[in-house]
Order: sequence, then C-alpha cells, then structure tokens
Amino acid sequence: MLSTPTPPHRFAHHRTLLLWTLGILAAVVAWDAIGQDIPLARAFGSANGFPMRDQWFFVHVLHEGARRLGWLLVLLLALGVWWPWGVLRRLDVGERLQMAISALLALAAVSVGKNLSTTSCPWDLAEFGGVARYASHWALGVVDGGGGRCFPAGHASAGFAFMGGYFALRRKAPAAARWWLAAAVLAGLVLGGAQQVRGAHFMSHTLWTGWLCWTVGWLCDLGASALRQRLAALTAAANGMGADDPPRAIG
Repeated sequence: MLSTPTPPHRFAHHRTLLLWTLGILAAVVAWDAIGQDIPLARAFGSANGFPMRDQWFFVHVLHEGARRLGWLLVLLLALGVWWPWGVLRRLDVGERLQMAISALLALAAVSVGKNLSTTSCPWDLAEFGGVARYASHWALGVVDGGGGRCFPAGHASAGFAFMGGYFALRRKAPAAARWWLAAAVLAGLVLGGAQQVRGAHFMSHTLWTGWLCWTVGWLCDLGASALRQRLAALTAAANGMGADDPPRAIG
C-alpha cells in the first residue's frame, strides 16, 4: 500500500507547536515553584473571607452567564458540523468536527481532573475563614480537610476549551484562527481572574487549565492530521497513484 509522505514544513510547524507547549508548561511550573498562589489570594481575601464572593456581576454574569454562554457555543459548534455558520463555512466537515470535538475533550479533561482532585478552593482555607489547611495540588492523595475538587479551574475552561479551534482554522483561515485563539485565551483569563477575586480558585488553577486545554487542542490536531494523511494515502492507493503524484491524463 502506498504511503503519503509528510511535507517538511509540517514537521517544522509541529516542532514549533511542541516548543510553544513546552514553553507554556515551563511558565506554569515556574508559577508553582515560586509559590505565589497564597500571596495573590491575600490581595482579595482575609480571615473574614472574600468580600467579592457574592458580588452580583461576578456571580451572575462572569460565572453563571459565562458558563451558559460556553455551553451554547459548544452546541453551535456541534450544529455547525452539519449547518456551518460564519467562518465555519470556510472549513470542511472534518475541520468543523475537529473544532467541536476538541472543545468537548478539553472540557472533559478538566472535569475529570477536578473530580479526582483533593485540592480545596481558597475560600475553604482556614486563613480565609474556612476550615481546610493549604496543601499543594501536587501533594497527591493529601486531604486538606476541605471539600476538594477545585483543581484545575473548571470555570476558566469555559473560555480556554475553545483554543482547539485555532488548530482547525489555521490552515484555511489563519487570520480568523489568531483572533479565535486570542478570544479564547482572553475569555479564560477573565473568567479565571473573576474566580480568583471571588476566592473560588488560585491563579495556578487557571494557568493549568489553560495549558491543559491548549495541549488537548494540539493533540486533537495531531490526531486529525494523521487521520487526514491516512485517508489521503488510502484514496491515492485506491486510485493507483501516490498522494503527491500528478493526476493521470484521461484518454
């Protein structure tokens, strides 16, 4: 069976994305290493708790409203696989499916991580009026005395989860891809920041969510690229030519 060679520029592109992924990982690990979660939380909370915890705009707009808007966008991406809208019209079915699936997988990865975590939220800590003691989210298996299930930041994933759309858009709509990525990153940071102010998450929770969603999106793109290459090879083999061979003249 004939195979489809991968062009050198694709290797270079994947190498660049790998370097970006590792660079972001290094930055997030560095934040953990310098231990700035508690000092930053103290900027918004005290022994009396977090004054902005129940503030209307943070609760009803940046929390409940943003979560509903995120799920609405997931639904629109899923429907867009069959009934494309906006920039989705410039993509093929596989690329539109990639956008929807990458968002769902990113949300699922964050949700699984939260359900397995014993890390409690800042407002659960005794220092901020709760009952738990601080324990790093890397202290696996350590129960801090609180409710747990607070790492990584689930709410920030309502923005970060859509970063995977960048990979699906970049080939046919590079400008739209950059805007899409910028909007997803900004949304994730704003939503994570709002939860930081409320005492619902540490900054590290938001940063790890961002890295996890980016990585899931990239891995989805690698899988989709491999699948497209495989399908191209099968099609070329069925037509009796290599994927890079010129079409045969008819007659």
